[in-house]
Amino acid sequence: MPEPAPHPDIAALREDYARGGLAETDLASDPIEMFERWLAEAIDAGLHEPNAMVVSTVSADGLPSARMVLLKGVRPEGFVFFTNLESRKGRELTGESACALLFPWHPLERQVRVEGRAALLPRSEVDDYFASRPRGSRVGAWASPQSRVVEGRDELDRRYADALARFGDDGPVPTPDHWGGYLVAPESIEFWQGRPGRMHDRLVYRRTHTGGWRTERLAP
Repeated sequence: MPEPAPHPDIAALREDYARGGLAETDLASDPIEMFERWLAEAIDAGLHEPNAMVVSTVSADGLPSARMVLLKGVRPEGFVFFTNLESRKGRELTGESACALLFPWHPLERQVRVEGRAALLPRSEVDDYFASRPRGSRVGAWASPQSRVVEGRDELDRRYADALARFGDDGPVPTPDHWGGYLVAPESIEFWQGRPGRMHDRLVYRRTHTGGWRTERLAP
């Protein structure tokens, strides 16, 4: 029997970041404009799913949880995503609207960290977006009791088959009542750029009491 491969030394895994820096003079006056600039650069660089973000929420017991979702809109007021409102993140956002977003753009040695509060989007906007989704995804929204325990893959397949039978091969698939969207209004947005020697650039916009923004540099 061959010898098992040695375990990698995780503590020794490191890379010195040297793609560039971020100075105060590089910042746009508005953080949403700055985010859109960096998002465009991530798209142009060919990153896989550059709109993928980590959404972190907190339970009523103060326990945090995080998961990846896709950003579906950016507007002056904040960041938009859609989900099953009965999922864990939906239930937690109902109880506590404070949340955090993280965009991990590793190939560019960048990340963007957002902290803010989530509010439900109007139903008309949810319906418009739901209608634009691939039909299979719309059927899946009816079939999956997101974040709930199921008996196995067979149950999921059965539920999807039942939903297909309900709506037919080409029948309309309306928005489920339990499906919705959120706008995360930021209270702070941090732009992080890797630098050599772990002396990273961290520039953060913070909302002021007048509704404007001030910027600060954080130590890495």
